Amino acid sequence: MSTRLLGRDFFNRLTVTVAKDLLGKFLVRKIGGREIALMITEVEVYDGFKDKASHVSRGKTARNSIMFGPAGHWYVYFTYGMHWMLNIVTREKDYPAAILIRGARSVDGELNFNGPAKLTKFLKIDGKLNGLVANKKSWLWIESRGIINSAIHDSLFKIQQSSRVGVNYAGPYWAKRRWRFYISD
Repeated sequence: MSTRLLGRDFFNRLTVTVAKDLLGKFLVRKIGGREIALMITEVEVYDGFKDKASHVSRGKTARNSIMFGPAGHWYVYFTYGMHWMLNIVTREKDYPAAILIRGARSVDGELNFNGPAKLTKFLKIDGKLNGLVANKKSWLWIESRGIINSAIHDSLFKIQQSSRVGVNYAGPYWAKRRWRFYISD
């Protein structure tokens, strides 16, 4: 199986396009000399200043400054006083956008993380990764392993979409945006 590390060019595109293309790619974490690779199965888009569900809707802060680029960096933040959330920054510098990685599983299906906090806990992801480039030097990266998304080969898996999870505070328009993408079994 051929693998290819996904770099800045992959992430420096429209956020919705990148989100769909991430499905079927592999989130790889190196822990204690061992690599753990999980196929990304669920993501959510947060795109631009106007997105009321995004951390940047009220402007640039110390917390969200990573979202302002460049693409291909990790945006990791702490929420509810107990969970780390893993996002990858997209788009051009100074346009704030990121994709929350909500779910992933092992190829054999033995490991299945259907929530972003479960995923970050298992992979030992915390704030030390915030702002780092998604590459092997950070010990956390995304790679293609030859699985192509359904936009090209519908027979491999079907991409579903729905509204984002837990963003009702953003108002009906933004809460109902169908910016959650996932692989249906």
